[in-house]
Amino acid sequence: MTDMLEITDIADADVAGVIALWRRCGLVRPWNDPSADIALARAGDNSTVLVGRVGAAIVASVLVGQEGHRGWVYYVAVDPDHQRRNFGRMIMEAAEDWLRHRGIEKLQLLVRGDNAQVNAFYEQLGYGEQKRVIYAKWLDGRPLTP
Repeated sequence: MTDMLEITDIADADVAGVIALWRRCGLVRPWNDPSADIALARAGDNSTVLVGRVGAAIVASVLVGQEGHRGWVYYVAVDPDHQRRNFGRMIMEAAEDWLRHRGIEKLQLLVRGDNAQVNAFYEQLGYGEQKRVIYAKWLDGRPLTP
């Protein structure tokens, strides 16, 4: 089953609804401020938040950005009541198109290894796992988060 999903850049009036969606989907972590993440994504030309709507309801989103060589996506979300309608595929296609329009040829994303459902989703979209070692450091000295 598919519905019409209208995808646009986030507007000021959408911020609270997008954060509510991210919380509903379990994407918000205590160490990340979603309001600050949205503000940072909107601050320049290298990133944005795309919002998918059915009617007036925000049902999908993705934060997409690029650093000159590759694109990245974060906060890919589809409201649980609207899943299995191809909205995840549609919002990812919009993110890919956003990157292509800017001349970016590769998209990378991070998924926790134990998140089998999300890993399967990206594999279904044609993404493949690349073995990498990820190093991280909090610049304020706090211990690493999971």
